[in-house]
Amino acid sequence: MKIVVTGSLGHISQPLTQELVQKGHKITVISSKPEKQEKIEALGATAAIGSLEDVAFLTATFTGADAVYTMVPPNNYFDPTLDLIGYYRQLGQNYSQAIRESGVKQVVNLSSIGAHLEKGNGILRGAHDVEHILNELPAGIAITHIRPTSFYYNLYGYVDMIKSQNLIAANYGADDVIPWVSPVDIAAVVAEELVNAQVERKVRYVASEELTCTETARILGTVIGKPDLQWIIIPDEQNLNALTTIGMNPAIAAGLVEMYGALHSGLLAEDYYRNRPAVMGKVKLSDFAQEFAAAFQQK
Repeated sequence: MKIVVTGSLGHISQPLTQELVQKGHKITVISSKPEKQEKIEALGATAAIGSLEDVAFLTATFTGADAVYTMVPPNNYFDPTLDLIGYYRQLGQNYSQAIRESGVKQVVNLSSIGAHLEKGNGILRGAHDVEHILNELPAGIAITHIRPTSFYYNLYGYVDMIKSQNLIAANYGADDVIPWVSPVDIAAVVAEELVNAQVERKVRYVASEELTCTETARILGTVIGKPDLQWIIIPDEQNLNALTTIGMNPAIAAGLVEMYGALHSGLLAEDYYRNRPAVMGKVKLSDFAQEFAAAFQQK
């Protein structure tokens, strides 16, 4: 199959590209950075260098492909001018137009847990809107929305706090159960769905391991020499103040706090538990903890 992968050589797109190439598919990887071309080609893929903001470029790159993997790349949460939800919507519309005009019939879209919600999910409203935009494409186009749970690598964001305060503090934590996920496990599911020949519309959740925040802190703490590491819950306002104090865009900080609050209340994961994956991913927190420990020591 001819497959287009967005996301350059990111956490998901690189292992996805490697798996698809190994299985004999012809892969084109979109990247906005010319310096990535050599690395992309070294994986056995073709590099398409251009911007996701350029619909003509997207359309030309998608044309002739059997399937495409779409995702919205991370943006700078510290940019005071960034309209994050607007950014998601614009890329969703760009993807929709390029898919429609290129004739692609198979789409696998990276969404998120919480994307079933129109409100109360904070910054994940952007993922909800992208799903809605793509679902308006003609019925003959197969679309799978991949909804991963909480990424292990987001835990890197607590390294400085652990070093300075010997704890993790957020407006979720303690006995809250968090379904964690590895990008490697997400890539495996995306690869499976890209070659799915059935013309259908569906949502598929991906998770690697469900743990309480207390269990998560203990596993991480053990590998960094802090076996008594605690993950405590603080009020929404305190977490919001902490994020804005370090310079985060206030609207995005508020969206993160709302998202975390929905994790704490269970709202964010309600649809996940109704449609929990039959099989968990292979990468467990104990595996990721080794990477976390290395990063912790280097910081």
